[in-house]
Amino acid sequence: MRLALQSARRMMGRTFPNPSVGAVIWKGSRVLGRGATRPPGGPHAEKVAIARARKKHGDSVLRGASMAVTLEPCGFTGRTGPCTKDVIEAGIARVYVGVRDPHEKVSGAGIRKLRRAGIEVVVGILEAACEEHHRGFFSLCERGRPFVTLKLASSLDGRIATRTGESRWITSKEARAFVHRIRARSDGVMVGSETALADDPALSARRGNRVLARPVRVLVDSRLRVPADAKLYSASEDTQTLVLTRSAARGRAAREATGARLMDLPGPVGGLDLKAGLAALGRFGLTTLLVEGGGGLAAALLRADLVDEIHWMLAPRLIGGDGRSALGSLGVEALKSSPGLEWIREGRLGADLHLQARRIRRMEKGIS
Repeated sequence: MRLALQSARRMMGRTFPNPSVGAVIWKGSRVLGRGATRPPGGPHAEKVAIARARKKHGDSVLRGASMAVTLEPCGFTGRTGPCTKDVIEAGIARVYVGVRDPHEKVSGAGIRKLRRAGIEVVVGILEAACEEHHRGFFSLCERGRPFVTLKLASSLDGRIATRTGESRWITSKEARAFVHRIRARSDGVMVGSETALADDPALSARRGNRVLARPVRVLVDSRLRVPADAKLYSASEDTQTLVLTRSAARGRAAREATGARLMDLPGPVGGLDLKAGLAALGRFGLTTLLVEGGGGLAAALLRADLVDEIHWMLAPRLIGGDGRSALGSLGVEALKSSPGLEWIREGRLGADLHLQARRIRRMEKGIS
C-alpha cells in the first residue's frame, strides 16, 4: 500500500474530477505492475497496473496475484469502464483496499462485486494515510466543494508588504520552492483581484525556469477589474481560467474571448457568496484548491468557514504596523469565536518557519 500511495502522489493535481488513485500488483515478493490514475478520459490505476503487469509478464502471471489499491475500485461505467470488471477478468485473487470510496455510485458496491466474484477483499490498509491522500475527493463527495488550503507568507509580525507595497521577496527561496510544489499537487490555485492587479501572477508551478504543472487558475473578481491581457487570462491548451464574478460585471466579452469561464455568483454589492463559489468549483470538478491571496480574500474565506488547512511561512524580519497585513478583518469579538486550529507540522524552510495547521470541526462529517 505504501508503494500504491507513492504512485498516487505522483499524479496529484492532474486527475480531477477523478481521485489520484494508486495500485500495485504482486505475487510472492515480486512486484508485477504499478499504476496511477491517468488524466480524465484515461485509464484508472487498477487498469494501468494490470496492463503493465500483462505487458511485462503475460496474462498467466496475473492469475492468483494480489492487488493493493488506495481507494475502493469503481464498479460503474463513466468515461471508462468499471475497474472491478478488469480486476475480475485478470484473475486477481486478493484485493487490499486502503479506504472505501465515498462516491454515491461506489460506496461499497465495488467491494461487493469483487467478493461476489470470489475475490478476497481486505479493507482498511493504511486507511488514515489513504484517506488523507484522498482528502480532496472526500471533500467533494461529502461537502460538494474542494478541500481548501490557504497559503500565507509573511514577516514575523504578519505583514505581506511594506507600506509602499514592496513584497518581493519577504520569504526565502526555499519557502517559494515549497509553494510551487504544493501548487503542482493542487487542482486549482485561487487569488483575489487585489493580488492579481498588484503581482500579475501566472500561477503555474515551476522549478527554476521549468514549468512543472499548470493548475486551473481561479480568480475572484466581482467587478472584473483585472484586465483581459493579464497573465491569468493568457490562453494555452493546458491552462484553464475560472473567474468568480457577478452577472452584472462589465467587460465580460473581453474576458470570455480569452477562453476564460465566468461563473456568476450572488452576493452583496462589492462582494461574492464564496460558499456558492466553492460549490461551483466543486461542480466543475476541482477537488483541491490552493488559495494564495490576498489578505481580504483569505479573511473572507475564514469568516465563511471555508478554509480546511493553512500553510504559513514566517520570515525572520519585522515590517511594522504600517505594513500590509496578511489577513483582513475576521470580525472576532470574543476569543471563543475565533477560528480554532490544530497544529499538524512545524518546521523550517530555509531561514523561515513553516507552520501547518488544520481547522477544528468536531461536528463535521468527513475530513477537517
